[in-house]
Amino acid sequence: MSENGSPHSSAATTRRQMLARSGAVGAGIAFTGALSELFTDSAAAQSLGHYGYGDLVPDPDGLLDLPRGFRYKVLSKEGDRLRSGEGPVPSNHDGMAAFAGRQGRTHLVRNHENRNTGRVPVPVIDGLTYDPEGKGGCTALTLDRSGRVVDERVAIAGTAVNCAGGPTPWHTWLTCEETEDKAGTNGYTKDHGFIFEVDGADPRRTGAVPLTAMGRFQHEAIAVDPRRGVVYETEDAFERPFGLFYRFLPKKPLGGTGSLRAGGKLQAMRVPGVPDLSSIQEIGARFDDVEWVDVPDPLAVETPIRFQDFGPKGITHAQKLEGCYWGGRSVYFVSSFAHASQGSAADHYGQIWRYDPDRRRLTLVIVFGPDTDIQLPGESPDNICLAPSGGLMVCEDGGGAQHVYGVTRRGEVYPMARNRQNTGTAEEPGWGEFAGVTFSPDGRTMYVNVYDPGTTFAVTGPWRR
Repeated sequence: MSENGSPHSSAATTRRQMLARSGAVGAGIAFTGALSELFTDSAAAQSLGHYGYGDLVPDPDGLLDLPRGFRYKVLSKEGDRLRSGEGPVPSNHDGMAAFAGRQGRTHLVRNHENRNTGRVPVPVIDGLTYDPEGKGGCTALTLDRSGRVVDERVAIAGTAVNCAGGPTPWHTWLTCEETEDKAGTNGYTKDHGFIFEVDGADPRRTGAVPLTAMGRFQHEAIAVDPRRGVVYETEDAFERPFGLFYRFLPKKPLGGTGSLRAGGKLQAMRVPGVPDLSSIQEIGARFDDVEWVDVPDPLAVETPIRFQDFGPKGITHAQKLEGCYWGGRSVYFVSSFAHASQGSAADHYGQIWRYDPDRRRLTLVIVFGPDTDIQLPGESPDNICLAPSGGLMVCEDGGGAQHVYGVTRRGEVYPMARNRQNTGTAEEPGWGEFAGVTFSPDGRTMYVNVYDPGTTFAVTGPWRR
């Protein structure tokens, strides 16, 4: 581990000194003010609800508990037959997005985070397979205007550990491999750790081509600036030095399907004087001097990117960088948690950061418990999205029962869904985490996955109440 690539102790610079240097909004800012800032960019902010939808009602079928007035439908479950006849529905449902199709149809593109030990691999399909030994990939579901599944097929195969990703302005899905395994490792025949573009309506239009210029690392999620075409990327590294926050400057921005294959420049974010984002704890902390540093070797031929030498000023790391999305004129990204016992500078149960590229400004807009105004009953926010009535939907990724939580503009947390499918044993009970929360183009349906056993739900109800 190089000295420049290591997170530093927060003892060198106190958080108060950091706030004073950065021009923070103030350590005493009310949480509601920070959350209002988060939702100001949303067109739905004016109709934002404040109190959630009430208690969860136990599901007699033992699948999904929801508030009264809401209902669910199981769209797909691992092991069932794909409607295309290509094989069984793969396991480990993860990131997902919904796109409007013709004649009122909706296209869902869904990741399968299968490692080399994946229980139900994505079927190998000629012309859609990157590495025949990779068990991950994506499937695509087509729903008619009434929400019925009319098609389900492989969208890309032969990839590995497809965790999250994100939609593009031209309505394709960028699926991200959360691995750095090279050819010859775990049976793979090709290097992994790339982003792939997937067209849910016509997968053969995009094929299985790695976007190598966007970097080879443990990708989590992406968000695209719809004005500039810049792609922001999170890295969920499991050990120190932790992951980085990246941006990709494409040579042909906003050029539609395939434009990212033209290449570009990969850069990593440096916040001067802040080697580890977990050291910042005050909601409203603001940094107006964000720098972007060229990545020395985006393909990580010899050294993983987070270990590479970024010069004497180093680079900024963060533990568990996961969810990422674009809202208004800013990109938001999540650090699910940080534990000093695992090498972070400080502890938290989740942060949401906002980067405004017009001002080159980074702001900490949410910190989840234990010593803040907002706490999830569990911990570890993972996938997030904006709800049609405003507010956030947050997938929990922790121990015990797993939930989708809503967060209102006033900072109130309410339960939206609870997984009732116990995947543990009598000695070690466990529940599959939620992932891939997203809404239909008309905002009337929430789609969400349970990771294990892989299940995709459609949830309808009084969303705009």
